[in-house]
Amino acid sequence: MRTVAVIGGGLVGLASAHKLQLGTRFDRVILIEKERDVGLHQSTHNSGVLHAGLYYAPGSLKARFAVHGLREMVAFCREHGIAHEQCGKVVVAVDDSELDRLATLFDRGQKNGLQGLRRLDAAEIRAIEPHAAGIAAVHVPEEGIADYSAVCQTLKRLITANGGEVVLEAPVRRLERTSAGWRIQAGARTIDASTIANCAGLHSDRVARLAGEATDVTIVPFRGEYYTLRPDRAFLVRNLIYPVPNPAFPFLGVHFTRMIHGGIEAGPNAVLAGAREGYRKTTLDLRDLAGALSFTGLWRFIARYPSVVTYEVARSFSPRLFLRSLQRLVPQLRAGDVVRGPSGVRAMAMLPNGDLVQDFQLIVRDDALHVLNAPSPAATASLAIGGEVARLVH
Repeated sequence: MRTVAVIGGGLVGLASAHKLQLGTRFDRVILIEKERDVGLHQSTHNSGVLHAGLYYAPGSLKARFAVHGLREMVAFCREHGIAHEQCGKVVVAVDDSELDRLATLFDRGQKNGLQGLRRLDAAEIRAIEPHAAGIAAVHVPEEGIADYSAVCQTLKRLITANGGEVVLEAPVRRLERTSAGWRIQAGARTIDASTIANCAGLHSDRVARLAGEATDVTIVPFRGEYYTLRPDRAFLVRNLIYPVPNPAFPFLGVHFTRMIHGGIEAGPNAVLAGAREGYRKTTLDLRDLAGALSFTGLWRFIARYPSVVTYEVARSFSPRLFLRSLQRLVPQLRAGDVVRGPSGVRAMAMLPNGDLVQDFQLIVRDDALHVLNAPSPAATASLAIGGEVARLVH
């Protein structure tokens, strides 16, 4: 009997286990998750957006998986009655300096196969988002929002209904090669498997090293903090309003998102977290923090982007600065219109030279596969990534 063990119960791990069950290569699929339930971290601590693939370099895994993954995710939500909506988004240029970058985004979107892209002038922006700033924009009608928590629970149900096993509260502590494959120490369980698929997200580098993988990638956790609009001011945003990203900066920039179950989120920023699951400023894990601070890549990253890092930290502690950045997109926002909201943590895969790994990264071995880098748009693309994992796992 051939068994595959998928390590990590976020969207990518769940989708991978589901897709592996649809194939005939393995007799048994086991999903191992360290938490009390699936999808408790990056999969549900995000903005809930269905990303269409506008930002990603043509030919990259991100571009390919986002475009195909979006359509597959929408079909999955329809099939299983999961709340979702392709409400569209506008990416707005607020001054002349952003027009060339906006044109590049439009070109990328077309090359990536997005449908219905439109260039907008100022009046056309206002017809879609009456309170948004901007002299030009790109409208992306395929983008939308979804209930990723419900997606996680549906995938969990499908895995068990199809004869798979979901093992919870089982952090992987040891991976040992055997003559038949792997012996996995996961919590109180010892699990034997022919092969493993590492989809551990914020801990993917650690799991890879447990498996003997000599990777130079380190996961550095960046917390993204959100504000929410007061209900009586939510009319200022209809759907999704995004800035034109600056390629000189490593982060996308704050934006506005209508949530699938109501309300408007504004953010996120990006600050070094004190733990890989550090959703609060006060959350510290000494192992996680020491690992980040002793990593030379982080210091080279900070040296490369000192003004960005300083500004992000200042904005984290200053509602006034956060509001000012939001007002670039929606000038009518005033102090008191926003209140602090939830936070998420991004698993940023970083190299020793300080570079961020820009694309999804999968490492394939004879008896293992490691998804080492799967940041946004991994939620949208999870079913497509899962299909690729199922195709590549031996």
